[in-house]
Amino acid sequence: MDLMKPRFKMLIATMLSAALLVAGCGQKAAAPKAGEYVLKVGYSGSLCEGPVHMAYEKGFFAEEGLKVELIKLAPGTAFEAITAGQVEAGFGLLASLIQPLSNGLPIKITTGLHTGCDKVLVPKTSGINTAADLKGKRIGVPSLTSSPIIFAKRALAAAGIGVSEKNLEVEFVVFSNAELPLALQKGAIDAIAANDPVASIAAREYNLNTLLDSAVTAPYHEQYCCSAYVKDTLAKNNPEIAAKYTRAMQKASAYVAQHPDEVAKIQVEKKYVAGDAAFNAQVLKTFNYIPSVSGAYDAFGITAGELQKVGMLGANVDVPALQKNSFVTLPGVPDTVK
Repeated sequence: MDLMKPRFKMLIATMLSAALLVAGCGQKAAAPKAGEYVLKVGYSGSLCEGPVHMAYEKGFFAEEGLKVELIKLAPGTAFEAITAGQVEAGFGLLASLIQPLSNGLPIKITTGLHTGCDKVLVPKTSGINTAADLKGKRIGVPSLTSSPIIFAKRALAAAGIGVSEKNLEVEFVVFSNAELPLALQKGAIDAIAANDPVASIAAREYNLNTLLDSAVTAPYHEQYCCSAYVKDTLAKNNPEIAAKYTRAMQKASAYVAQHPDEVAKIQVEKKYVAGDAAFNAQVLKTFNYIPSVSGAYDAFGITAGELQKVGMLGANVDVPALQKNSFVTLPGVPDTVK
């Protein structure tokens, strides 16, 4: 029996360890403390992402006690990165978020950051002077789900032009951002819809007229185009982390409004954005960087309703419910920062 005791004790210890391991697997892992958490923030390098760049460069993330890893994403991959867990927070065009959110994109919008971004441009000699003049024309866009085409469709529908599949009175043609002004110059299309700074650069280099501008054309100039968002699980399990991120982004957005020349210079010097800093600063000054939670919420409802009317959002989608479910209220996040 004495020879069996060590083996028996070892067997008991092994069984006990296994039992504890199984029990532990059924428990939720403890959330990391705020000081230990490294938040993965995705960005694509666009000009209007200034709040992301400044929150990092000017210390607004650090001021909130938040450790951040900025992750550069290829254009058009932000949703995949969020879904795959590669990033937990980001900056997005509000109009482009609506349809994916209706299909289950796992994010929560936390605040609006600014207005502006989208333009529709035409040659100065085109004879196109109003949105109504685009009836029967070909419009170049960077993609069929992008913010520029959404802005164009909303403005055209408001002008009485059919933009749904059942009543399409214009033709949308996809070109890359680099190809859009060239296609316009060659006559392959009659107008282009693009984001800034692509649109502003094209207008300057190809001598184009700005027909519509979401930064100045009513009523779009009062509607938020860009917002901050977090992964839904972060908002649920670590609301303090999500709140720190949101407050930092709000502070950084207000900083962009107050220091556009400095921001543009930092963006170019730190290689967040390409181009000329002085020109980029002029574009930044056309955006209204007054971060607002309610501003984004209201713009979401307006835009979603219009997208549903033009067939870019399912007819069966409950817009008020989608609007409510797409946002989250976070502790200590102010509605507006100036």
